[in-house]
Amino acid sequence: MSQTMSQHQVPETMPLQVARWAGRIMSAFVVSALVADGTIQLFTPAQIASMLQETGFAMDLTQVVGPIILACAILYAIPATAVLGAILVTGFLGGAICAHVRIGELGSPPEIISLLLGAMTWGGLYLRDPRIRAILPLIH
Repeated sequence: MSQTMSQHQVPETMPLQVARWAGRIMSAFVVSALVADGTIQLFTPAQIASMLQETGFAMDLTQVVGPIILACAILYAIPATAVLGAILVTGFLGGAICAHVRIGELGSPPEIISLLLGAMTWGGLYLRDPRIRAILPLIH
């Protein structure tokens, strides 16, 4: 590619590069949050014991849920499996929201965080993956 770009090319490529990096940053935040949650569930479940008890989940489920969260994070972080990872992350976060709605905690901080993480999951994927932008052409 030549060293000089025409003025017509710069407006088209620059916003896509910015969008791609914004998507990567959003996705990295989601992956970090999921890895932190999965790690806590696996290695220090006592820290979340009260929340598990409030939502009606047994403590021994942390040994099952932790690896599931970590697997979802890994699938989402790998570009080739990111769509599958996003679907699984969305399902996991939807279940977390449902658990809090079930006990009457509508609008609680864990619900809001789960909702924001779910939006960031798909927003980050949309911004960093041209296949998703092709399916939902919101950016012109």
